Amino acid sequence: MPFAMRVHDTGGPDSMRWESVDIAAPGPGEVHIRHTAIGLNYIDVYFRTGLYPAPAMPLTPGMEGAGEVVGVGAGVADLVVGDRVAYAGGPPGAYSEERLIDATKLVKIPASVTDQQAAAMMLQGMTTEYLLCRTYPVKAGDTILIHAAAGGVGLIACQWAKHLGVTVIGTVGSKAKAALARAHGCDHTILYKEENVAERVKDITGGTGVPVVYDSVAKDTIEGSLASLQPRGMLVLFGQSSGPVPPFELSRLSTGGSLYVTRPTLMTYTATRADLVASANAVFEVVASGAVKIEVHQTFALSEAAAAHRALEARETTGSTLLLP
Repeated sequence: MPFAMRVHDTGGPDSMRWESVDIAAPGPGEVHIRHTAIGLNYIDVYFRTGLYPAPAMPLTPGMEGAGEVVGVGAGVADLVVGDRVAYAGGPPGAYSEERLIDATKLVKIPASVTDQQAAAMMLQGMTTEYLLCRTYPVKAGDTILIHAAAGGVGLIACQWAKHLGVTVIGTVGSKAKAALARAHGCDHTILYKEENVAERVKDITGGTGVPVVYDSVAKDTIEGSLASLQPRGMLVLFGQSSGPVPPFELSRLSTGGSLYVTRPTLMTYTATRADLVASANAVFEVVASGAVKIEVHQTFALSEAAAAHRALEARETTGSTLLLP
């Protein structure tokens, strides 16, 4: 019988329990997959703590995984037993040795990509794709600010933006993370614990600021992010690792220079099958070209997911982290 990490009551990392689960036969349009690698992402923490409401309890966290098809339901025409597949996005359920999932959520893994690479690149890679290519489409010559530049999305975004001819400013928490970000295409690093982010951005840009800030930290960075923008610039809040942004007066946007703020999600940007496939293919292509390298810096046994969450929340991880069944 397969096992999964389950949350019966939201709370800290130890609220996850390693339990056996029953997997039913796949219904119409469903696929039964056996995971080979599972991606760790901060959204998993949001579901575990209850910041994001679970679709049902007990909850099996996890939004990203890769594995092998071991069964298909009626009406599934483009997948067969033995196919290597990957996915990212809802509903949660990836922290499991096996699971059922809607076939429309899956994409086939190219032969050039390993299962571990796929599990490490799907959510973070497709997040980077929609951020840089659709939410605020960057262009050659732009200078942009990315918070948490040494994190999973950060390292991919630095490489991808550099590939597009963009100058990248990144915030990091230590000199070691600064070196890691620079090695992945970040042109200027800011030690946010020691330096004033907005002042450094203005220094780097000759006082003009940046047209866009990509911010996954939120509460601790919101003021610095807004102050780093040039007039009519856009703040893209795509996460909240330090907590949600407190309410603020919208007049703050006008006094900052007619600023824009958006709060996008991967689920919205991949809501249609066409958008999902296009985004995944864009990630596969940029990785296959060598412009973006996917690096797994930490692995944990799936049964040790609590330890992985503690490391993630303590900001002890860099790049991508995998849970291995």
